[in-house]
Amino acid sequence: MLHLLYIVAFTIIAFIAVSNLIRSLVSLGTEVRRPSSADRKRSSEKPSFSRSGSAQHPELLDESGKPTDEPLLVMRSVDVEEARGQLDALYNNSPGSNKENSEES
Repeated sequence: MLHLLYIVAFTIIAFIAVSNLIRSLVSLGTEVRRPSSADRKRSSEKPSFSRSGSAQHPELLDESGKPTDEPLLVMRSVDVEEARGQLDALYNNSPGSNKENSEES
């Protein structure tokens, strides 16, 4: 009987947790889609703050303090041999590397 009570209790708790999760996701989605007029006014006055009111990281701001809209990281595809060659060149040109030991191995 006690096992049945535990199963019922945890099932109710699970349903409450899932319903709260769904409710939070729906409310977050509606807040993101339609910013209020107070948020627009605040973001025009203080460009270093996001809509939620928290400060943005300084690297995400340009020289004038406005948020950047461009990509911050651009990567190009490199094959394994080219990457290995670049790493070997960096290692061999580093100040602590011993070129005599690298030629022997």
